[in-house]
Amino acid sequence: MSCNERLNMEGGKIIIISAPSGCGKSTIIKALMAKGEIDMQFSVSATSRQPRAGETSGKDYFFMSEDEFRQAIADDAFVEYEEVYPGRFYGTLKSEIERICSEGHNVVLDIDVKGGVNVKSLYGDKAISIFIMPPSIDALRQRLTGRATDSDKVIEERVGRAAFELTFAPQYDVTVVNDDLDKAINDTSDTIKNFLNSPSKN
Repeated sequence: MSCNERLNMEGGKIIIISAPSGCGKSTIIKALMAKGEIDMQFSVSATSRQPRAGETSGKDYFFMSEDEFRQAIADDAFVEYEEVYPGRFYGTLKSEIERICSEGHNVVLDIDVKGGVNVKSLYGDKAISIFIMPPSIDALRQRLTGRATDSDKVIEERVGRAAFELTFAPQYDVTVVNDDLDKAINDTSDTIKNFLNSPSKN
């Protein structure tokens, strides 16, 4: 049985949340998960990068070697994937979505903007795509500078990538501007609740 068939039978839906780096996407998702008001389970992504200190495979990511990731691509194991940097892959496993679907829960996907568009096209009305964006590119640059974790060159690379990623926003169902974090969390929560409470189209 396909994941779409399970969704039709069991009522689970897919929540796609994407954003350029530094826009607060992960913070918003963590806040929604901590509140516990919405029945949704986090879909753990797969990556070919090495685990960082304290990270656990199956919890933070499904860690694969580059060869293993390429083989999984060949086996059509992903609903979406991207080679973010040469040899550095990230993707969403079909098996992970199907596991959560089979348990009757909603799935939340924290994925890049291209992946979000691809997953939305696969699942249609069973999914909602939410794009978190900064109030402006300058505001994003200031946030990244304020972190004091990257060089000026890396910050400008991130800002340049963000400017490109912002062009995908019109392809998303809903856009939430993260100017005030609490408001952005509430707006995202309300959007998801309205989607989950609306009847699915056949």
